[in-house]
Amino acid sequence: MTTANSNIRSGRLMRSSIAALAAGIVAATAVGVSAAAIPAADAPSVVVHYADLDLASEQGARALYRRIAIAAWNVCPEVDNRNLKASAESRTCREQAIARAVRDVGTPLLAAVYADHLKRS
Repeated sequence: MTTANSNIRSGRLMRSSIAALAAGIVAATAVGVSAAAIPAADAPSVVVHYADLDLASEQGARALYRRIAIAAWNVCPEVDNRNLKASAESRTCREQAIARAVRDVGTPLLAAVYADHLKRS
């Protein structure tokens, strides 16, 4: 297989979905369980599809960031805000899940959107 064909196939796979918002380790932390106690295969995860987005455009990168953030909220447990420790752990779970997904996608515009979001937080 030529490098060009390999790059096209790899690009299609990357654009079709990011299969691991894998809040695995962080989700384990958010529910108060030792991170080492839950194997990665058992970690909660969500598939975020983005084949329909143009990640070379700011609009596409922002749309993917929104999808990733929503997925993080779905994966990381919702907790009662009166439980400060659990609330902080849930927030950390979401933040780490988003950071991991952005890193795994690996596009400069998505990283820039993420950095912009961090500045505003």
